[in-house]
Amino acid sequence: MKTDRHALFFDIDGTLVSFESHEIPASTIAALTQAKANGHQVFIATGRPIQILTNVGAIEHLVDGYITTNGAYCFVGDHVVCCNAIAQPDVETMLADSRRYDYSLVVASTTQFAVYNPHPDFDCIFVEQLAVEGLDPACMNLDKALSEPILQFSPFFDLAHERELMSRLNGCVSGRWHPAFTDITARGTDKGHALHLMANYLGLEQSRTVAFGDGGNDLTMIREAGIGVAMGNALPDVMMAADHITASVDDDGIMQALQQLGLI
Repeated sequence: MKTDRHALFFDIDGTLVSFESHEIPASTIAALTQAKANGHQVFIATGRPIQILTNVGAIEHLVDGYITTNGAYCFVGDHVVCCNAIAQPDVETMLADSRRYDYSLVVASTTQFAVYNPHPDFDCIFVEQLAVEGLDPACMNLDKALSEPILQFSPFFDLAHERELMSRLNGCVSGRWHPAFTDITARGTDKGHALHLMANYLGLEQSRTVAFGDGGNDLTMIREAGIGVAMGNALPDVMMAADHITASVDDDGIMQALQQLGLI
């Protein structure tokens, strides 16, 4: 068993949480509990904004810090490691494109989570498929969200439209982890860069970081980490970039990887 302290970074949807059960498997909870007991640190690394981190309650007591909105907002305790907003010209371009082409656009600001130009696909994906709790439209304050720095947009469109739009959003990058939508953040903002910032803040060598993921928005941190681990249900590109491939989230993949890497 390795005794050196490592920082373990976990994506949520499809990595920690099953798309089938919408829960963290018991084996994963047991594995993270043992990892903490062995002196390792546990971090969330998700595309979700902080306002919808509703499915990690079972391990919340084990978490040392968070990478949220694909690296746009990261914190350890009360300390904000980074907060990167989308430039206003790109915000205006994004809103205008949603109006022109009539698609749902999720808006995540520093304190708000709301939907611009909502369509049924938002409920279908976020409420039914992803089982995000507490999404009451009456509690969403779009005006307040748009008055604050915008950390992330999640537009509902296909890859062809994404490519065309990104050619006009000069200050942004896109990270798609779901076929129905993508996550757009300020250029230079992604999970890999955030992992690097977190390691620096922790005073930890990059080689002591381990990242677990399955989707396209996990690619940068899989590549940046000392060890990148792809889940068995990961996209082919993520598997190709990984140093280690484990079983799927539903087949005890986290526990198997931590055991095989000698971390538990």
